[in-house]
Amino acid sequence: MQSCPTIPSLGTVMGVWAHPDDEAYLSAGLMALARRHGQRVAVVTATGGELGNPQPHRWSPVDVAALRHGELLASLDAVGVSEHHHLGMADGSLAGVPVAVGAARIGRIMHEVRPDTIVTFGPEGMTGHPDHIAVSRWTTLAWHASGRRTRLWYATLTDGFHQEWRELSDRIGVWMDGAQPPRHAPDELVTEIVCTGALLDTKQSALRAHASQTDPIAAQVGEDTFSRWWAREAFVDGAAIEPVAA
Repeated sequence: MQSCPTIPSLGTVMGVWAHPDDEAYLSAGLMALARRHGQRVAVVTATGGELGNPQPHRWSPVDVAALRHGELLASLDAVGVSEHHHLGMADGSLAGVPVAVGAARIGRIMHEVRPDTIVTFGPEGMTGHPDHIAVSRWTTLAWHASGRRTRLWYATLTDGFHQEWRELSDRIGVWMDGAQPPRHAPDELVTEIVCTGALLDTKQSALRAHASQTDPIAAQVGEDTFSRWWAREAFVDGAAIEPVAA
C-alpha cells in the first residue's frame, strides 16, 4: 500500500455518485471517519434512483425517487453528513448526457465546495453500470479542468474482496453484463478503510437506511454476511489510472 494519508489530512471531502446508496456502499466508513474529525463532507448524487423500484406495480418513478431521497438523507445523517447536492437527472440516462455537460455540472459544485479530496467511481464504474461510468468521466474531466489541484480517489475492490466475495457478488447480480470489476493489490491502494466495531455499526446504519434497496438483499444473504460483505472500502489514486475513452 502507498503511504496512507491520515483522515484529517484529507481536508474537505466530496463524494460524487450516480444513485442513492452508492455513497453508502463505497464510502460510508470514510465519510464517518472524516466527520468524526470535524471535516466537511459533501455528497453529490446525479439521479433519484427511480429505476430501483421494489414494487413497480404499486409505485410510480416519482414515488420511488421521493422514497429514495428520504432514505439517502437518513443514510447521510447516520454518518454525520448534512450537505447534499442533487443533480436531478433521470436514472438510467447519464450515458446519453454529453460528457462536457455533466462535467460542467460537477465543476460548478466543485467550485462551490472547494474539496481537498474527491471520491467517485473508477473508469469501469465499479459494477459496470453506465450511469456509474458516466459519473466517473464527468468527475474526472471536471477535476482535470480545475487544474488537478485536489486528490481524486476512485473506489475500488481488492484481490482479497474478490477471493472472499466474488461468488456471492455473482449470485446476487452485482455486476452488469460484460462488466470488468476493478481489482487492485494492497500496494496499489492509497488507503483502505476496514470497518469494525462502532464504525461497522455506523456503516450498517447507513446502508440499512436505504431499506428499499438493502432489506431484500440482507434478507437473502443473511444479516451477518451482509454486514461483512462491504465492510472494507478501498481507494486508488485517480491520477495514476488510465481513463476509459468516451
